[in-house]
Amino acid sequence: MSSGGDCIAKTGVVERIENERIYVTITAVSACVSCQAKGYCNPGDTAAKVIEIPRAEAPEVKPGQFVNVSMKASNGNLAVFYGYVLPLLILIASLVILINFTTEGIAGLLSLAMLIPYYTGLYAFRKHLDRRFRFSVEP
Repeated sequence: MSSGGDCIAKTGVVERIENERIYVTITAVSACVSCQAKGYCNPGDTAAKVIEIPRAEAPEVKPGQFVNVSMKASNGNLAVFYGYVLPLLILIASLVILINFTTEGIAGLLSLAMLIPYYTGLYAFRKHLDRRFRFSVEP
């Protein structure tokens, strides 16, 4: 994703439009795909990701149209924190604490099990998070 100052933006194609949502497909390309030496390394991969955008806040677009999808950079950083940093901290903290009370194997399994309530909580608050992490679309 390209980033400018306070915004993260990516170009995508409008896949479909439903009553309240616009679905934009963004093709994520790994760095290997554009590398000249990609044949000598691991094969490059591309993945299509579909982003849902509230229709009420978007300009008029049509399926097949190229659009720019953007998000505030601070929201992107917060998403990385919720998705990667906080679970890692929970995992490490629970492992350090539990290793003093039980064997290493049990402590490892219990530390992994500690992530179940965390991700369940994220899932339970997905509507709130959806309002927090807003994408916008520009033709």
